[in-house]
Amino acid sequence: MAIPLLVTLSSSAQLLDNGVLVWGLVACGLAQLSKLLIELVVHRRWRPAVLIETGGMPSSHSALVTGTAAGVGWQNGFNDPVFALAVTVAFVVMYDASGIRRAAGFTAARVNALPDSSWDTLPEKPLKETLGHSRLEVLVGSLFGPLIALPGLAWAGSPLELAQRIGQALG
Repeated sequence: MAIPLLVTLSSSAQLLDNGVLVWGLVACGLAQLSKLLIELVVHRRWRPAVLIETGGMPSSHSALVTGTAAGVGWQNGFNDPVFALAVTVAFVVMYDASGIRRAAGFTAARVNALPDSSWDTLPEKPLKETLGHSRLEVLVGSLFGPLIALPGLAWAGSPLELAQRIGQALG
């Protein structure tokens, strides 16, 4: 009787065998890296700080949640309740990014524009204004996620599967 792979793997190996999680994170990371490229091409400046900032084109949060949701659907079936949950969470995250967080950024910009005489004590630093995303940034991020995660899952699989195939190929 064969022991299921899941039972024989350590917890860390199980994480490496979770292709949906890994490819969702890869989509997020590549979306964030693309902000650096966009900064170079569009604004003609090297600003690595964009790698750790929120906001901007494309939305890496949208890439993460849509890539993960697409991966859940790919692995479990698009009629699976877990896929429905993943899509619902993705919509909440994307709505929040383009609505509430974006509005908070606009509010921060207005507060930052107030004259210094408005304050009893001056703020130490201005409020962060780039909190959310435009609808276009969310849309591009939401397309980016599945475009990275689905081919990754289909062709490479999980990092553990990929490592096993490479190990077999090398002998």
